[in-house]
Amino acid sequence: MEIFTFILSTITIAFAGTKLSYIADRLADRTGMGEAIMGATLLGASTSISGSTLSVLSSFNGHTDLAISNALGGIAFQTFFLFVADLVYRKSNLEHAAASSTNVMLSSLLIALLTIPLITFTLSEETFFSVHPMTVILFISYLLGLKYCSFEKNDRMWFPKKTKETVEDLQDEPVQGGRDTLIMWVKFLFLALLLLVSGFFIEKSGTQIAQDFGISHLLLGSVFTALSTSLPELITTLAAVKRGALTLAVGGIVGGNSFDVLFLAFSDVSYRKGSIYHVMTSEHISLLGLNILLTSVLLLGLIRREKFGVANIGWESILIAFIFLSGFIFIIN
Repeated sequence: MEIFTFILSTITIAFAGTKLSYIADRLADRTGMGEAIMGATLLGASTSISGSTLSVLSSFNGHTDLAISNALGGIAFQTFFLFVADLVYRKSNLEHAAASSTNVMLSSLLIALLTIPLITFTLSEETFFSVHPMTVILFISYLLGLKYCSFEKNDRMWFPKKTKETVEDLQDEPVQGGRDTLIMWVKFLFLALLLLVSGFFIEKSGTQIAQDFGISHLLLGSVFTALSTSLPELITTLAAVKRGALTLAVGGIVGGNSFDVLFLAFSDVSYRKGSIYHVMTSEHISLLGLNILLTSVLLLGLIRREKFGVANIGWESILIAFIFLSGFIFIIN
């Protein structure tokens, strides 16, 4: 029964993720937010709801290994999805075509956010009402970082070089409100709710499956639940690439990853026995380092913007795939 629930919840996540991408692309135009910021905020946060729900419930129930592994494993998987998207986009290297100064800034923000839990691990375990002070700093850093990145759309100080392979973020629909836009928001929120409920059932069924089959919470969180709750990011990324919304595709991944770092903050709030950062294991620290390394390589690719690479796949994508696979082999073992 638990396996059936797990599979059904995963299918629901994939379905909702497909629909979310289309609606987010239209809302990016109608609200004037642009694809990069829409991907980083609403799309990134909504597709991460199932994963955040799982981590919060897991930490509340004392399954901290599952909560942390799910958050960090999800970030790694989602970065790897850009390699998959690069395989699908055949015209050129995806990081070259999706030229966006905002996505460069969002990648830098993600690296900064990932270092905060790493630093917190070395600090005092003292908490206030069972919440570590760095959790508040993590929330503030995320919000201020997004606000700072949003300035880039209207006040750019750095412009990527335009080539014939560049796919710019052009506005397909005028900025407008009205009944149609309101209906889009309602659909968007409904799909986000589906993801939230699915995350609840994946946490319940996944924990039971791990117990029945003797699977460690590290393996369950960093691979199985991380992959299943990250499916919306894979679906929305491939759907965005298919429609030519390349900036949204990259922004959705990087923005979703930034929001996923907050899983640790949410989990620290729900964990009632102290600081969740100080129950992290060496494997969790390795996952943090892996994600910083993966994002750094992605950032280099977004700045260098290699046109074709090997079979139209940039060397940064190949390196991301190699680091991801080899990193998981060593960490899980």
